[in-house]
Amino acid sequence: MIRSVLLLRSTGKWYYGRSGLRLSFNTVTACTTRTMHSNPLRQSQAYVNGSWIGARSGATFDVQNPANGAVLGAVPDMARDDVQLAIDAAYDAFYEPRWHNSTAKERAALLKNWHALMEKNRQEIASIMTAESGKPLVESLGEVAYGNSFVEWFAEEARRIYGEIVPSPVANRQIMMTRNPVGVAGLITPWNFPHAMITRKAAAAIAAGCTVVIKPAEDTPLTALALARLAEEAGFPKGVINVITSSRTHAAEIGQLLCGSDKVAAISFTGSTEVGKLLYRQCADGVKRIGLELGGNAPFIVFKSADMEKALTGAMNSKFRNCGQTCISANRFLIQDEVHDEFVAKLIERIRKLAIGDGSRDGVQIGPLINQAQLKKVDQFVQDAKDKGAKVHTGGKTLPELGPLYYEPTVVTDLRDNMLLYNEEVFGPVVSVVRFKTEAEALAIANGTRRGLAGYFFSNDLNQVFRVARQLETGMIGINEGLISATEAAFGGIKESGIGREGSRHGIDEYVYIKYLCYGNLQ
Repeated sequence: MIRSVLLLRSTGKWYYGRSGLRLSFNTVTACTTRTMHSNPLRQSQAYVNGSWIGARSGATFDVQNPANGAVLGAVPDMARDDVQLAIDAAYDAFYEPRWHNSTAKERAALLKNWHALMEKNRQEIASIMTAESGKPLVESLGEVAYGNSFVEWFAEEARRIYGEIVPSPVANRQIMMTRNPVGVAGLITPWNFPHAMITRKAAAAIAAGCTVVIKPAEDTPLTALALARLAEEAGFPKGVINVITSSRTHAAEIGQLLCGSDKVAAISFTGSTEVGKLLYRQCADGVKRIGLELGGNAPFIVFKSADMEKALTGAMNSKFRNCGQTCISANRFLIQDEVHDEFVAKLIERIRKLAIGDGSRDGVQIGPLINQAQLKKVDQFVQDAKDKGAKVHTGGKTLPELGPLYYEPTVVTDLRDNMLLYNEEVFGPVVSVVRFKTEAEALAIANGTRRGLAGYFFSNDLNQVFRVARQLETGMIGINEGLISATEAAFGGIKESGIGREGSRHGIDEYVYIKYLCYGNLQ
């Protein structure tokens, strides 16, 4: 039986190391947090044109703690007219001489200021994040470190947005190409990484010279507003960074406005494939620049030559961050026949040691799911598999004694292609195991989906490593590694998992266009 947070210590913790957020066993950590009411970064209004404002209607919506259902506070429930104010502010700020003519060095300095303030306020940001998202505090601290790194990275990249001088085919001409900011960028961000998904987009856009309108997820707006408070303190000109909040009631009309407005030049969205397709269609009329980071269905393949301990550690790291609610989380575990039983048995042993509970408590490794809809989806997927003949080895049920949104980490085997767990992304703490015999069979299963975000495989056969890496149809691959996110690497997928790349030097490309200058009739 999985241990709850009634224990004061667990046998493991998540930590943020050089290669990302990892789960380390036999280590104890003590994490403390301030209450939300005493947190100086907690805001209750939206941030538009350098001012803190409410919705014109006066409407608000509550933000709840998924760990216990407690109301953390209320924020403005903004509608179309409110968002238009933010778009106008960002548009005016972009063309205001102070920003339009700003140098890369000046923008880099502002981003460095923002980064320094985020570093200074790590604990406060993490406390807010844990309260509204439910992830363990040590994970939130890891995300703050990760999210901050994007601001630091793009502060440096701002001064490396180079153009080109091209040899002309004609003697009296000079050919030059420059990279220029596209304008206002609308950034629509998800609840599962409420800090890093904002900084990964906003820092790149600002470095390029764009202004931004940020629409955070309705479940986690407080982290976004905390970042806006620090941006204000960092000295950004008014209108450069705007954060608007809304409930689900207005989400569709806000997305439609951002996609349809002539004043918005680019859209960047992280979220479900279904919503991404809708935004893509809405951007078509204006032939608007769009970047999409959408859903995944990541295969996690363990070949018979794999190092078992590394594969198990990789599985834990990939699957259970944020209670399995990550877009690159391993979704389908494909285990070769010769090592299937050993892998499943040892994985179950590790899973049963995980401590579940309120993420603000010491030692907790698994928090709640984000909301009731997500809990219902996870439970439905598991029940569907059971009804169709799959075997649940551990878990498979809710944990109401801990709270309304807890689901026990689960291992399901004997999956077949008529089950939801086989075909769709579960986005929860469920390990779905498929047995395979040959490499060709594993690749056929792994690639047999319209999603292509991330994939993982473990093998000590060098020839196999190169073969599978070449044939696996995903935008990112972890080879003998379960954690692949890094500021320096290009993040993004293929197929229906998205368009464009975030992070790395390529992250700037989403927010610039190339201008060709032909100087003719030179003497």
